[in-house]
Amino acid sequence: MAKYDVIFFDLDGTLVDTAPDLAFALNQLLEQEGKPPLPYENIRPVASHGSAGLLGLGFAITPVMDAFKPLQERFLQIYQDNLSRQSALFDGMENILDTIEKTGKQWGVITNKPAFLTLPLMADLKLDKRAVCIVSGDTTANSKPHPEPMLHACQLTHVEPNNCLYIGDAERDIAAGRNVNMHTIIANYGYISESDKPETWQADAMINHPSEIMQWI
Repeated sequence: MAKYDVIFFDLDGTLVDTAPDLAFALNQLLEQEGKPPLPYENIRPVASHGSAGLLGLGFAITPVMDAFKPLQERFLQIYQDNLSRQSALFDGMENILDTIEKTGKQWGVITNKPAFLTLPLMADLKLDKRAVCIVSGDTTANSKPHPEPMLHACQLTHVEPNNCLYIGDAERDIAAGRNVNMHTIIANYGYISESDKPETWQADAMINHPSEIMQWI
């Protein structure tokens, strides 16, 4: 297996299991609006799609509707107040990060989550100082699947894209990596819905548990 200079991770659904806190925020908002809470298993597959996906699930609403923005603001405030209530590294991921660091390699995060949520979450989990870079959804003018955040991460770490590995759980993650010639892995343990077809995303590999990353370190 090829060894890489830097391993980049998507955040939600790949590095950190944030779905419990996203689900909590959505259900809090639903209850405030007099609607019944949704089962966690219904929310989890949508967790990678941010506030638009979650509000669409809970309220059958889209960003172009007038009611979307006020609901989004309230949802984000609830989530921000409960950012690290239950969120944690996926099982086995701490060992992977330790191994990367012990072998003298580096790891970083490239996410579409906005910085005002990404940076406090990384700090709460004591990951901010360990990551060689943190590229949020609004760090660059464009977010994944656009190549700009991927290239920005490479500039920050002084590596060529083809010497990097990117691991994500959404089609946009794999597309973004492929757009800059990074090697890509699908985190099948992440937030992948029944309607997704990861076998068509043209990643280099698919893993079912973080421990499988070891063979690429």
